[in-house]
Amino acid sequence: QLRLRESGGGSVQAGGSMKVSCEIIGHIYETFCLAWFRQAPGKERERVALLTSDPEITYAAPVTGRFTIARDNARNTLDLQMNSLQPEDTAMYYCAARSWAGWVPSAPCIEYTDWGQGTQVTVSS
Repeated sequence: QLRLRESGGGSVQAGGSMKVSCEIIGHIYETFCLAWFRQAPGKERERVALLTSDPEITYAAPVTGRFTIARDNARNTLDLQMNSLQPEDTAMYYCAARSWAGWVPSAPCIEYTDWGQGTQVTVSS
């Protein structure tokens, strides 16, 4: 089981940038799904970015072209660089992970076994 710890949230004005990081403590097996989710008050949680072991990277439509997900193996982190932030990006951001022993191509990244506590990102207009 992985322990995940987010950092880097805070407040920024619209149009600004912010990077949030997720420290990953534990062993990630060769097949994995690493993702960033967000949840705004009164809204459902949504996945904004996904990085898999295939490797494949996907983004939710609202953040495509503005957000970048990356894994830093030297720091054992999963980072989310967010540019051109808008007030609608205001949410609690969570990292999530799941990994499997052995190689599983195109593993389903639907359910996640490990979650961080979240970091708040607030964008003011």
